[in-house]
Amino acid sequence: MKTILLIEDNVDVRENTAEILELANYKVLQAENGKLGVEIVQKMKPDLIICDIMMPVLDGYGVIHLLNKSNETASIPFIFLTAKSERLDYRKGMEMGADDYISKPFDDIELLKAVESRLKKNEILKTEFSKNIDGLYDFLDEIKKIDDLKKISVDKRIKLYKKKEIIFSEGNIPNYLYFVAKGKVKTYKAHQYGKEFITNLYTAGEFFGYTVLLEQLPYSETAEALDDAEVCLIPKEDFYLLMNTNVNVMKVFVKMLTDNILEKEKQLVSLAYSSVRKRVADALILLQNRFENNKNENFTISISRDDLANIVATATESLIRTLSDFKEENMIAIKGSNITIVDFQKLKQLKA
Repeated sequence: MKTILLIEDNVDVRENTAEILELANYKVLQAENGKLGVEIVQKMKPDLIICDIMMPVLDGYGVIHLLNKSNETASIPFIFLTAKSERLDYRKGMEMGADDYISKPFDDIELLKAVESRLKKNEILKTEFSKNIDGLYDFLDEIKKIDDLKKISVDKRIKLYKKKEIIFSEGNIPNYLYFVAKGKVKTYKAHQYGKEFITNLYTAGEFFGYTVLLEQLPYSETAEALDDAEVCLIPKEDFYLLMNTNVNVMKVFVKMLTDNILEKEKQLVSLAYSSVRKRVADALILLQNRFENNKNENFTISISRDDLANIVATATESLIRTLSDFKEENMIAIKGSNITIVDFQKLKQLKA
């Protein structure tokens, strides 16, 4: 049974509305003002909130403002219930994060349809989607059930990129958001003397290329397949719909976009400011953390010495010497382009 909190200062309206909801098999909590309503939300975490705007102590705008400060309460579906029907009040409520708006007087069917619709949408948004191409497709299929997002036109286009094939180039105008379905992708910036600095690494289940879409700027880096890769291309028009149409969908989508970004930034900063020896060790650890699912076995990656040197931000010759030292110290094994980590803990504990 779903729980609904009804915040309304008018006793008759509150009791009549509660009766309608209870007859529809909802559990109803009641509050006669916004302050009490916020206290109930923090204790009970209802499935949906119906809130009047004009109330003593704390009005409806104050209620939604306070609830939006917490991630736990900001995601609860919120419906404004008010006698004011002016468009300005409607827009203000929606801009503050309300999901719907019902003007008094209303009939039973109007109320129940709004409640059912918001609860259904919230169930979609609470779903945990797998971090792979199937999870992305499930997310897109589900959010297309929301009225505002039925026009999403994603055609699930997958493009194959061969190893070292360019996906997009620095200076180009962005047209897509990218999602790695299989393989690995690197992004890098070119130095004026022809050197590269790898800015990020992406593996299956990760998005890239969204920062420039948000900033509406040309690409500031180049993306290249690190090995054979399958990449899903999401048109920028769909990206903007996901970001701008529905606040709660946007929150879910942003979480999908930015998963692990803080960890990656921390690792890249470490690579930039440590000694070459420490940076090489950290780069190998970074590669294992990014690309290996089973941490119990020795990790092997096939990577060119130039690419690894660009991750470390050092000369290829310095990298090769350091790898030779690590091999002699039994931390790694080398066979052709393959590097195998044989002592992860020793690499991890290497001093700067």
